[in-house]
Amino acid sequence: MPRILMERSGEMEVFARVVQDGGFSAAARNLDITPSAVSKLIARLEMRLGTRLLVRTTRALTLTEEGEAYHHAALRILQELNDADQEAAGGAVRGRLRINTTIPFGTMFVAPAIPEFVARNPGLVVDLSFTDGIVDLVAEKTDVAIRMGNLPDSGLIARKLGQSRRVVCAARGYLTRKGVPETPADLEHHDCLTFNFRRARPSWPFRTDGRDLAQPVKGTIVVNNGETMKQMVLAGAGIARVGLFHVADEIATGQLVPLLEDYNPGDLELVHAIYVGGGPLPHRVRAFIEHMVQRLRDSPLLNGTS
Repeated sequence: MPRILMERSGEMEVFARVVQDGGFSAAARNLDITPSAVSKLIARLEMRLGTRLLVRTTRALTLTEEGEAYHHAALRILQELNDADQEAAGGAVRGRLRINTTIPFGTMFVAPAIPEFVARNPGLVVDLSFTDGIVDLVAEKTDVAIRMGNLPDSGLIARKLGQSRRVVCAARGYLTRKGVPETPADLEHHDCLTFNFRRARPSWPFRTDGRDLAQPVKGTIVVNNGETMKQMVLAGAGIARVGLFHVADEIATGQLVPLLEDYNPGDLELVHAIYVGGGPLPHRVRAFIEHMVQRLRDSPLLNGTS
């Protein structure tokens, strides 16, 4: 029994590497062992557990339902083992930190903050991924993500980093051609740029005479990320509703004009750092979140009042 306990972490590491690399041969190369050794370790693991974890064909390697569950648990346990090693070594911030966030927020706030963070933590490798699509933190092996908007219920842990009010805006060229909407109802006669996210609203919220209303909007262009949205509205393709932080500079320079501000409901786009719970927070994740808190604390674009 003691021998098996000592071998479990090694089996987990080999199994996780096979899943990550998509095959026995690739995992063997990265682990510097033979493919037959990998095969024997996986077979021994499946025999000990009494269930099949992987289905192998000539073209692909697929996790069984039991394999999916074991893989998630193995990743968590291996992370805790790494954290224990770091704790024993004095809590040094080291290893690979995988960060995911939206393209606008990543470009404006995260990327500029990384050089200083890396300089302070030379033992760290930062792996950045900017996309407006929602990623599965466990499946994509992401340590921390920064999300815009209200968060759905989940097992993830969140820490608020800031907030930005939203603004309806358009380019002067578009308004010259199409006219300036004076009330939310006027948007029925305008090209409104919208997102194709599943969570995107088919209408925009406004407030009039103390009452909230949802104004249906439509247009000929839908996009999947905020950066494309900004380029479309700057090009005069229509009217957009976005977080003010994303277009504040363009409004300040007059490239974009805020619209229907008297009807702005004052709703906020919240910004959170989120990560997987269930164990001690890795030092590298904690250090990054604290770094971003310090960087964003005094930003007028993220206090919801600008």
